[in-house]
Amino acid sequence: MAKRKLTKGTWSKNDVQSLRRLFPNRPTAEVAASLGRPTEAVKKKASRMGLKKTRKYMKSLGRT
Repeated sequence: MAKRKLTKGTWSKNDVQSLRRLFPNRPTAEVAASLGRPTEAVKKKASRMGLKKTRKYMKSLGRT
């Protein structure tokens, strides 16, 4: 995955779609890197959007 320059501020429609697609099944840091945003910004946006990690993903981390 190509690293993007860190973006501040508004989320484009494409960024929101990517977040919705990637967040449930990938590490948050990886999603943040692919979107070129700080990890904390991705966590906050995902939370505001009501996104959650999938049960399968959490289980792969040893959490249930």
